[in-house]
Amino acid sequence: MDLIPTPSHSTAYAADATFTLTPGTALEAGPGAEAAARWLRAAVGAATGLPLAPAGPSADGVVRLAVDETVPGGPEAYRITVDPASGVRITGADPAGVFWGAQTFRQMLGPDAFRRAPVRERVWEVPCGHLSDAPRFGWRGFMLDVARHFMPKDGVLRYLDLMAAHKLNVLHLHLTDDQGWRLEIRRYPELTAKGAWRARTKVGLRESTLWDERPHGGYYTQDDIREIVAYAAERHITVVPEIDMPGHSQAAIAAYPELGNADVLDTGALPVLPTWGVNPNVLAPSDEMLTFYENVFTEVLELFPGEFVHVGGDECPKDQWRESTAAQTRIKELDLEDEDGLQSWIIRHFDRWLADRGRRLIGWDEILEGGLAPGAAVSSWRGFAGGIAAAKSGHDVVMCPESHVYLDWRQSDSPDEPVPIAHVRTLEDVYRFEPVPAALSEEEARRVIGTQANVWTEVMDSARVVDYMAFPRLAAFAEVAWSDLPAPGERDWAGFEDRMRTHYRRLDALGVEYRRPEGPLPWQRRPGVVGRPKEGPPPIV
Repeated sequence: MDLIPTPSHSTAYAADATFTLTPGTALEAGPGAEAAARWLRAAVGAATGLPLAPAGPSADGVVRLAVDETVPGGPEAYRITVDPASGVRITGADPAGVFWGAQTFRQMLGPDAFRRAPVRERVWEVPCGHLSDAPRFGWRGFMLDVARHFMPKDGVLRYLDLMAAHKLNVLHLHLTDDQGWRLEIRRYPELTAKGAWRARTKVGLRESTLWDERPHGGYYTQDDIREIVAYAAERHITVVPEIDMPGHSQAAIAAYPELGNADVLDTGALPVLPTWGVNPNVLAPSDEMLTFYENVFTEVLELFPGEFVHVGGDECPKDQWRESTAAQTRIKELDLEDEDGLQSWIIRHFDRWLADRGRRLIGWDEILEGGLAPGAAVSSWRGFAGGIAAAKSGHDVVMCPESHVYLDWRQSDSPDEPVPIAHVRTLEDVYRFEPVPAALSEEEARRVIGTQANVWTEVMDSARVVDYMAFPRLAAFAEVAWSDLPAPGERDWAGFEDRMRTHYRRLDALGVEYRRPEGPLPWQRRPGVVGRPKEGPPPIV
């Protein structure tokens, strides 16, 4: 069946035993399985042309969906039984488990089941047998950076469908940065009236001399976000918003100059940043800034009902704070050691603020600098070290080291790769990624609540480019996040490659412009746009 992610256990009843779906095949859903039935009838029904109507007296076999808390494996676990006479039974430990079982069932039908309408007359057969499955991690994340290059709402909805097809369940939406603010905030309309647009855009990284002189931008209205969150929830995906602070905040400062360090530079002259890289223009550590972001987060909490809110906290240069009389006065008032302590004070403030409202703060591993805020979780991106330190201190960790799962890194050392960034990270490299470091004890390892692949879009200026960089590596990552695989060196890479041959056909049916094993197609290249390639394997830290 070439399933991706690979299930925990599967047994075929007989090599040639199948159940055939016909126009008379019914679809039944028990309590808690109704959403999965809606999705199955809409998606698989459209691809097959079969009505999958509710069961009636003339039903020709039945696909049954049910929730059964006794299904082994815990939350999101499922099992599928296919019998040639009685049909298909998909049972989940909870509604999410039923939905993931339905996703597997679509894979069992073949690649044409991923199309939006039937393309040929065919028999829809499912091999008979038994399958049971459960996820390794509760957080199986995909970070989409819509701040650097905006992705319109329909593109985000499409990526939610792609995530669901791979059993990924957390969309980390990077909504704000120096280059754009993408979320409507009613109290502060200038964040989108001014902060969502930049006058031009650097093509390539800072080494490039090329510019796109067209204005770039866009943002999501609050109703857009409600739609995205609801669409995700129907697919058992949680959307985690990121509002970056105190660094990566020039778009906010461009809209409201009082947020910046006005005693160091003319913040009123700062534009939304048109180029990339670590930026010295950061938020001022003032009471006014804290109040501003409290008001922002108040509206964020109205829109995003999930447990976690991401506050960034990464790549915050402290030079302006060192030069700022107001910042130095604040350090003395708070009896802090230095500027790192000032950043920690800001993060701790919002950790308490979110906790008081029943939410949890998560940030990049720089929030460890100056002391980790109590209750905060860490996205470990600069390697494993930050995640190890956080887990050993009793904090939850999402492992997303750039050395393994930064999908903006180049996929080969061929000169045809578009805008080559950093070290080569192949499909096999991602498949052999192990999120839990050996340095953690069994108890500490339980603090690794999941893993995440990150797509930063500085040089990804369209959904087509995002497709090329994300896929097929995101399929390998999905298996790492879901399946309980052997140690990296013992993984069946040849078997995964074989299964990918079928999975490429699924991606074709979904319209994903992935990188082919032989390399980029002519229109996927970016000749003349320099990158920043690094030779050899990345350091593992």
